[in-house]
Amino acid sequence: MERISHKKGLKALSPLVVFLLTYLVSSIVAGDFYKVPVASAFLVACIYAVIIAHGTLTDKIETFSKGAGNSNVLLMVWIFILAGAFAGTARDIGAIDATVAATLNVIPSRMLYAGFFLIACFISMSIGTSVGTIVALVPIATGIALHSGTSTAMMAGVIVGGSFFGDNLSFISDTTIASTRAVGCEMRDKFKTNIKIILPAVIAVTILYLIKGQGVGSIQEHLPVNYVKLVPYLIVIALALSGRKVTVVLTIGIAANMVIGFIYGDFTWTGWLASAGSGIAGMNDLIVITLLAGGLLEIIRQEGGLDYIIYLLTRRIRGRRGAQLSIAALVCLANLCTANNTIAIITTGGIAKDITDRFHLDPRHTASILDTFSCLIQGIIPYGAQVLMAAGLASVSPTEILQYLYYPMLMGLCALAAIIICPPKSRRKTA
Repeated sequence: MERISHKKGLKALSPLVVFLLTYLVSSIVAGDFYKVPVASAFLVACIYAVIIAHGTLTDKIETFSKGAGNSNVLLMVWIFILAGAFAGTARDIGAIDATVAATLNVIPSRMLYAGFFLIACFISMSIGTSVGTIVALVPIATGIALHSGTSTAMMAGVIVGGSFFGDNLSFISDTTIASTRAVGCEMRDKFKTNIKIILPAVIAVTILYLIKGQGVGSIQEHLPVNYVKLVPYLIVIALALSGRKVTVVLTIGIAANMVIGFIYGDFTWTGWLASAGSGIAGMNDLIVITLLAGGLLEIIRQEGGLDYIIYLLTRRIRGRRGAQLSIAALVCLANLCTANNTIAIITTGGIAKDITDRFHLDPRHTASILDTFSCLIQGIIPYGAQVLMAAGLASVSPTEILQYLYYPMLMGLCALAAIIICPPKSRRKTA
């Protein structure tokens, strides 16, 4: 890799610093971390990035637009739009209320946190995507929060945390596929290694939720349930478990809401359009943040920010443990700069493979490091698709959810402990 000057590298990464400082300093001055919109902080950072980038203004705007128009970014925008329409129409036909009532009648209130965390783990493991899990469960979980008097942001955090269990481990997860292909190991071998690393986090978080659940007020009355109106969410969960793409799942869910709404007279054609439009409008902030983040991160990449990170972390590696820590830091910083854990793994996978070969590391451990640490960062950044999606569906600020993301944080600590405490092993045959 071509050596990048220290000055050029810091300059390329400085828009991220501007974003963080703008948000943090403004929030501290205001005395409220929920008062400063994330989109506004991104706007300041984007303007700064365009100013300092090389080239003519036209070239810089084209670079920004290329990032904002990236296929992955636009796919997330489509998912936000469909999720908003589904959530809005489901709310107006009473599907959320029906699902909440049915859940509260089955799951004891003291088991809500632990129960939803384990359900999210199961669904994410089955479908291999955190976003699909969040779309299916967050509206139900936040509806239950309103009925039980618990924190809406915390219930959203429970689902986001559980969704990363499958994102990290599922055989059909993009991150699992990308990490194993990058270093050349079998998925089953990576799974066996990875599960040992994160299992303590799963157990600890489940126990924590059981303890915190003791303070949840019980629902005394047996809530009435219109079981027909459970159908849209049952369809969404069933289709998600069958492996259908999120866009297809949401489209069918919207159609189910429409049919049931017409049958029960919950709205007319124009009423349905208004309901879908209202739901989409609720996603406007998330769409803007996604587009701004995509453009900003493309400028950072184009200016050499990501290459500089790779250069810094690979130039002075000493020993196997240092090699593993470098791989972890590499994928973490790449994820911060791309806001997409799969892309972060693909971007750094080749370097990780070279480090693995050079220091005779076990490819199974390298694949686990790439996957786990990328999921850690993706799970705790306020501009990541998962947190943004959960925030939109729960009608809370992305930063409100961050304090409740216990599982991603403990997952990362367990992965770090596995590197520091357990001596790295040499390469073994994995085929």
